[in-house]
Amino acid sequence: MDLFGLLFPKRCVCCRSTGEYLCTKCFSYLSFDTKPLCLVCDRPSFNNLTHPVCHKKFTIDGCFSAVSYNKTAKKLIYSFKYKPYLSDLKNLLSELFYESIIQKELFMNLIKDGNWIIASIPLSDSKLRKRGYNQAEILAFELSKRLNIPRKNLLKRVKDTKSQFKLTKKEREKNIKGAFKLIHNSEFIIQNVLLVDDVVTSGATLLEASNILKRNGAKRVIGLTFARD
Repeated sequence: MDLFGLLFPKRCVCCRSTGEYLCTKCFSYLSFDTKPLCLVCDRPSFNNLTHPVCHKKFTIDGCFSAVSYNKTAKKLIYSFKYKPYLSDLKNLLSELFYESIIQKELFMNLIKDGNWIIASIPLSDSKLRKRGYNQAEILAFELSKRLNIPRKNLLKRVKDTKSQFKLTKKEREKNIKGAFKLIHNSEFIIQNVLLVDDVVTSGATLLEASNILKRNGAKRVIGLTFARD
């Protein structure tokens, strides 16, 4: 162990034991059994894709998630996004994200077919200044390397929305409406987009971002999140 590690040892974000950010015992509480849902109607979808009856021209095509949003996942995401801002968690989270996603056969078959790029849900300028980094962008960057898929910043947040936490589904949709616009200097061309975020609850954020991407030429948009509520 180096001097920094000796003075500031890693602690499990859940039980605070020293050694790693997630100890073996707490790791066992993670659930990789995510429930596949259609983001439009919030009903079961056996293949993680949007139901044909729910699918419209500018609707997201599906969403895959790595873990269920249980207490352990919440602790990991909270520690990554909020004080003390453990950005160093990126290695653990991106590895868990990648290892879970590649076990999903349908997802792996999807990305074999077509010209895919990876993009992330942007933060508002105020939140980015406060936090110093965009957690979704970091996860997208790490997944890009592991999946060998190019990453681009395609969207900009133009509306400083309030937290979606505790809002109803309709309130979330209203809150996020008009929050994004395309970055016109991104050299965006018609292709397929993997849209990365840390957690999906109602799906309102991914649906709104997908709407903007598809209106500007994206052929397919698939959500990719670390956790699913």
